[in-house]
Amino acid sequence: NLKSFLAKTVNKEILKISATKKGITPNSIIGLSHPISVPNHRTPRKYIVETDKTSFEKKHSIKLGFMSFFAKACCHALLEIPEVNAEIDENDVVYKNYVNMAIAVGTPAGLVAPVIKDAHKMSFADIEKALANMGARAREGTLSIEEMQGGSFTISNGGIYGSLMSSPILNPPQSGILGMHKIQERPIALNDEIVIRPMMYLALSYDHRIVDGKGAVTFLVRVKECLEDPNILLMDL
Repeated sequence: NLKSFLAKTVNKEILKISATKKGITPNSIIGLSHPISVPNHRTPRKYIVETDKTSFEKKHSIKLGFMSFFAKACCHALLEIPEVNAEIDENDVVYKNYVNMAIAVGTPAGLVAPVIKDAHKMSFADIEKALANMGARAREGTLSIEEMQGGSFTISNGGIYGSLMSSPILNPPQSGILGMHKIQERPIALNDEIVIRPMMYLALSYDHRIVDGKGAVTFLVRVKECLEDPNILLMDL
């Protein structure tokens, strides 16, 4: 109905594709990777160790995990670099003022990606609860088709299968997907010294018809900054 249509439309901005971008083929999918390290004292791991067994789980009846930090970091970056959250609709580029976060879940029948609607409005606890609920139902095979549609961006975690690096595959019509990988200790240079730190490689695959190199790199670096210092997320910096 008209009311429903208008409610959906006000959260989107539609622009025509430029002549230059029309000339880029649909196969222009680019992969970009970046390592993240945890050299400071307020990383997701530190928050989880200090918070999970105390106030967080007691108050929210859910454990605090890594995925909510990644989802929040991506939401933060997507609102700053909206082209990574956009999609092509024929000759138009549709920019969205919301984030519907699809998160890949392994099931006996293969990977599925249930969608957390309006993830940008959700707290860490809300995201963890949504993940637990959708993950359980995905493994039970009780997710509806509607719950796996409408995603504007996807996160896939190959690290749970031991992957150290990969190029995640885009889920059309989305223009971006973030790949997480296994956390492994590696030597890095820190304050003129070689130290051992747990590190993870992040990989971003993106549609070059919408996202240029600057936007892709800026997005990935912003996600990295939010994960290495979650105070950015907590204080909305």
